[in-house]
Amino acid sequence: MRIRLATPDDAAAVAAVYAPYVRDTAISFESEPPPEAEMRERIAGTLPAHPWLVADLDGVRGYAYAGPHRSRAAYRWSVDVSVYTGPDVHRCGVGRALYTALLALLTEQGYAHAFAGVTLPNPPSVGFHEALGFEAVGVFRAVGYKFDRWRDVGWWQRPLVGPQASPAEPVPLARLDPAVVARCLG
Repeated sequence: MRIRLATPDDAAAVAAVYAPYVRDTAISFESEPPPEAEMRERIAGTLPAHPWLVADLDGVRGYAYAGPHRSRAAYRWSVDVSVYTGPDVHRCGVGRALYTALLALLTEQGYAHAFAGVTLPNPPSVGFHEALGFEAVGVFRAVGYKFDRWRDVGWWQRPLVGPQASPAEPVPLARLDPAVVARCLG
């Protein structure tokens, strides 16, 4: 398995991994799977500032990415993270490999905290995040409505570089040293 930075050319494969989560589960709150063109825009729009990674095992079998936690300036040291894997590689270490590389890159960029939202109940995702050092910080009750039911979303937080008295600005992914990126990707 190779973990690498995604490119817009991965859009079709990424969309294929994501579609069942949208179509068949409440894990994603989207109502329609995004088409390839939309996924291409998402990848291209994310990469200058934040990592978007894919797990390549004779094709893309999973992906993970980060984005801003919130839009206000004071939040700029915090990111939201997500990971999705194809059903053929669940519980095979693909998600862990993706998140390990993603969190390493975010740490190198200078982010203080990563946050993950999990539609509840979802014991596998909760266990996965907690095994990777995330701690539960709260629940938004009945925050989303999907499949004729109100859904709760739990939030988990993981420290990266941690809060500092005078933090340096996070380094955009596009400006991170390529050797550092390569080391984080393994």
